[in-house]
Amino acid sequence: MDAKGDARHLTTAEVASRLEIKPETVYAYVSRGLLTKIPAAGRRGSLFREDEVARLAHGRRHGGERRGTMEDIVTAISRIEDDRLYYRGHNVEDLTQPIESVAGLLWTGDLDSPPEQFIAPAEILMTCRAAVGALAESVRLTDRMRVAVTVASASDQLRFDLSPQGVLRTARILLAVEVDCLGATRLDSGTLAQRLGPSLTNAPLPAGLLDSTLTLLADHGLAISTMAARVAASARVHPYGVVSAGLGALDSQYHGAASTVAYRFLDDAIADPLGAASERLRLGGGLPGFGHLIYRTTDPRAELLLTLLRSVPTAAPALTAIDAITDQLGAPQTAVPNIDLALAVLMHAYRMRPDAGEAIFAIARTIGWIAHTLEEYTEPPMRFRPNRTPVPAP
Repeated sequence: MDAKGDARHLTTAEVASRLEIKPETVYAYVSRGLLTKIPAAGRRGSLFREDEVARLAHGRRHGGERRGTMEDIVTAISRIEDDRLYYRGHNVEDLTQPIESVAGLLWTGDLDSPPEQFIAPAEILMTCRAAVGALAESVRLTDRMRVAVTVASASDQLRFDLSPQGVLRTARILLAVEVDCLGATRLDSGTLAQRLGPSLTNAPLPAGLLDSTLTLLADHGLAISTMAARVAASARVHPYGVVSAGLGALDSQYHGAASTVAYRFLDDAIADPLGAASERLRLGGGLPGFGHLIYRTTDPRAELLLTLLRSVPTAAPALTAIDAITDQLGAPQTAVPNIDLALAVLMHAYRMRPDAGEAIFAIARTIGWIAHTLEEYTEPPMRFRPNRTPVPAP
């Protein structure tokens, strides 16, 4: 856009004025794919397509009277900009601390305090383990987590303490219960990553690698499960209920279960990369684990995890298959591996059970849901209501 202006593009300030929102909200819309940010050649700042802004403005004008919608959420927890993910201003690629420390960053903004160990009270943990132990061995890990969270909620008389300190107490219990009720192996001490590994695989799994994976998955803006969690939190549902809402929305092939689909695709691709890709494309379903709705050139989470896995010898067959596929595919949006595929490589490299990626995702995202719960509790309650615009008679 030159000094005379360009009718097809608007500055950030102009977009904010047109939509009657704050400039920060403009970039929240970019993170959610509602607006396309265009670099401004020869000047600072960004430009935005006027037709996209006009569509958003039209939707806001004709949405009827409302108390609030998801478009009104502005979060300080995470930001996606220029194909990079930030947690409270920290590039996620620079966060090498244990996941407990990253949880502290997301929950309180404090990364420097020594991390607390996440442990559940013995009575709650014993009750949850008994309930989960009654399930068949074939029950998926995330289903075990759902049972454990429900039983922990019923066992915790302080679950309705919605003060910040009360939420943090509940959060530590939630994560401990989710991790410590998954498998027969019981470690009563250690970090979350150290206690989680034995439930996923019998192979030695470096806790630092699992910490990095959990960090990459902890939050990703207003994903569908996070939206479900925030709606529950807006009604002042206690954190156990909020996490239950998130777990319910996570249980989909398009979201939390996507790594399982990618894992099974990678099974075929390791044996015949191009044959597996060709068959998927022939069936019209796209390639599992490739492409992303938000990232344009690279998923930074996948980029980092795959880089870490290139030093793991047992990851070589899966990485070779991915390289063969990406070398042959020309469209960047199709050829770029996403975090679900990187999770699938991790699962193959360490001989994890096929649903391990879903469990890692759910535990990591629980941390993000708690952060959004704390943020939503500061907003007016029940602020999300469906529009009640009368429907014209035919």
